[in-house]
Amino acid sequence: MQQGLTLKLKIKPTLPEARQLHTMQTAYAHACNHVSRYYFDHQFGRSRRQLHDALYRELRAVFNLKSQMAESVLITVLARYKTVQTLMKRKPYRFKDTYTNQWHQVMKDLAWLRQPIRFKRLQVDLVWGRDWRFLKNGQISINTLDQPIKVDGSLNYFDRYMHQGWKLGTAKLLQVGHKWFLHVGATKELPDFDPYQVQHVVGLDRGLRFLATCYDESGKTRFFSGQAILTKRRRFKRLRQHLQAKGTKSAKRRLKRIGQRENRWMDNVNHCLTKALVDTYGAGTVFVLEDLRNVRFATEQTVKTHRYEAASWSFFDFEHKLAYKAVLSGGTAIKVSAEYTSQRCPKCGSIAKGNRDHSRHHYHCGACGYQSNDDRIGAMNIQQLGALWVSGGTRPRFEKLTAVE
Repeated sequence: MQQGLTLKLKIKPTLPEARQLHTMQTAYAHACNHVSRYYFDHQFGRSRRQLHDALYRELRAVFNLKSQMAESVLITVLARYKTVQTLMKRKPYRFKDTYTNQWHQVMKDLAWLRQPIRFKRLQVDLVWGRDWRFLKNGQISINTLDQPIKVDGSLNYFDRYMHQGWKLGTAKLLQVGHKWFLHVGATKELPDFDPYQVQHVVGLDRGLRFLATCYDESGKTRFFSGQAILTKRRRFKRLRQHLQAKGTKSAKRRLKRIGQRENRWMDNVNHCLTKALVDTYGAGTVFVLEDLRNVRFATEQTVKTHRYEAASWSFFDFEHKLAYKAVLSGGTAIKVSAEYTSQRCPKCGSIAKGNRDHSRHHYHCGACGYQSNDDRIGAMNIQQLGALWVSGGTRPRFEKLTAVE
């Protein structure tokens, strides 16, 4: 299987070089918005070849882009629309028929967009070997709208990837504050996961009180507390409320910085947590997670002051980071159905919604009397589904048996 990574390379341009890079970023963003408007106005019915025929010369002449950058603009716009279309399909529009009292859903597509996608963040896609490359003296050559520039970079981080069979690809040029980065795409061909070499099957229940509750085949449970995370996020929330109440221009600027800082911090928390999980269980581990794509978080059942925290933590980001880290360590991550994992007793298999006490975070089976922490119960059930997958089950899930009269 082919595994991809995004490597972050810090570069150090001089002030004149930074101005050149910024000018290129601005032209690239304007070009992307121009192509996006054209694609939207033509009802998303243009292929890359048709966009090239219609807009290539204009991109070169009006925005002063080099040949490869003009092509990259077309690729960037089409890729963004494809991503948006995928996200829209994951969340169909649901409505209730007032006459039949039945719920229906309609799949969304790009026709639901009311305006073209806008490219606000300044960035440039640079193709390896054409727009950027490493020089023999250790510097990095980067194409600009004028002449290529040669900048210094922190290459120590790259050594373990450049000499271990990783293939470098397109890089995104970004500016964060006064610092400049290349986010480099890298791929490597890795052997497929062998189910016959499984060492551990670990069920993972995700949440906010405990970011992760793990249960393995030996019956050992590990809890990763999220209380400190919740406390810090509530401080961010109170600060945002204070700045929003002010409403001044300086307050709005600070709001933007706070949002970016919180996102970076959340990203780092997920990185640290997933790395700890992979290091703890090692090679040959199957990490089993619930498939949360169509699961709705009922915020109306949450205390009003805590609803923001309940609905905005990035579980998908955690899932993505765990998946690629598990593959790199010789394991894998799979998703199983989330149905009844919090209601089922892992000892006797009975399913009853009333067995779980949300307020006390406690589970008590009414059939066999088994008791435990409700997050641990979820992890135990998820681990059992993972064990079924390892033994050959294609889509393991729990089903609630109806009483037979």
